[in-house]
Amino acid sequence: MPIKWRLAVLMADREVDYKQLAQMTQMHHVTVSKHKNMRVMPERLERATLEKYCKALNCQPGELMVYIPDSKNDDKV
Repeated sequence: MPIKWRLAVLMADREVDYKQLAQMTQMHHVTVSKHKNMRVMPERLERATLEKYCKALNCQPGELMVYIPDSKNDDKV
């Protein structure tokens, strides 16, 4: 799990639920709910989606993602 997705953490910090975030971003609430429940970064995350989350949550892209080195692959690099 090299890149951890932190949308749920930021939502909790800002006391925003998925329906509120969907309204703020003008995205479908099911999409926001799916993204909220992911623990790893979505495979296909469009720049526009990332920008909407950053604008709504008043954050930087790096606050939504954290790189976690995989200790099993350290020898291969």
